[in-house]
Amino acid sequence: MLYSPTTIKECLQEWEALEKDYQQVQETHRLYRQKLEEVSKLQDSCSAYITRQKKKLKDLSASLEQCRETLSPEEVSAIEEIQDHIRERPNVFFEMESFLPKKNGLYLSLVLGNVNITLLNKQAKFAYKDEYEKFKLCLTVLLLLFSFTCRFVVTYRVVDALFNFLLVWYYCTLTIRESILISNGSRIKGWWVFHHYVSTFLSGVMLTWPDGRLYQMFRNQFLTYSLYQSFVQFLQYYYQSGCLYRLRALGERHNMDLTVEGFQSWMWRGLTFLLPFLFFGHFWQLYNGLTLFRMAQLPECKEWQVAMCGASYLVLFMGNFFTTLGVVYHKYKHNRSKAKGL
Repeated sequence: MLYSPTTIKECLQEWEALEKDYQQVQETHRLYRQKLEEVSKLQDSCSAYITRQKKKLKDLSASLEQCRETLSPEEVSAIEEIQDHIRERPNVFFEMESFLPKKNGLYLSLVLGNVNITLLNKQAKFAYKDEYEKFKLCLTVLLLLFSFTCRFVVTYRVVDALFNFLLVWYYCTLTIRESILISNGSRIKGWWVFHHYVSTFLSGVMLTWPDGRLYQMFRNQFLTYSLYQSFVQFLQYYYQSGCLYRLRALGERHNMDLTVEGFQSWMWRGLTFLLPFLFFGHFWQLYNGLTLFRMAQLPECKEWQVAMCGASYLVLFMGNFFTTLGVVYHKYKHNRSKAKGL
């Protein structure tokens, strides 16, 4: 319980104690502002040094290539050693820049403006990353339940619209959070971010699709696919998070990597379990696209949403299918090289 003075003498003593605390608060705040100014100056200085280093290393690399033809074998060996160090520097600079303020990209500038979104310590970065992953998991479960309800319990268009609105909000939020994570040093693959842009567009088009015969023709197929997609994302999250946990423990991945990247590197046995679900989902996207394009050719088709949804599904299929194939090839090549090494 807080101490409450009851006499005038105790009140005066409490006031004197508060005055001393107030002076301490003022001094602490003054030091805090001073340190902030020092940090800002150090940030600007570090950014300038990195920019200068990058330019000079680029010029030096070009000069070494020009001199290479006229050098002795010993000098060539020395140049190769220098070039090896030069090739390692971008990764070091990437780590440094993840703790330095930087200009927002076009998307973040349009959404947030010119706000500094750089997190300046590892604890804050990890907390934001973990919160992002928990957000994905919670929304995946919610979408799973929502799609099941729309498919088997209620058939009202307004409920479908709420489901599609939730999808739009979910994918928009993911694109913003992923852009912030990229600015803070997370190595999110370009296709993964583009995938969410396309998914946002697709969900928005589905939201504006008016109720009618064509919508009802595709409704059950779409909701069943959404139910399956949420289920696969649920499996994929737990597989990827377990994979990434092991990779971090082995020191093989960057600490700001996300669960969306983990399945590209390890746990082949777990991946073989997941691959049939992934490929089935990819071909289901192809089937959705082809179904919509056939519907677009019907004489009664007047809605532009049909062709747009079909094109979006085909883009998602091609990107996801070839990305997954690349993962399989990468793992197969890694296993073969490992076997040869043994």
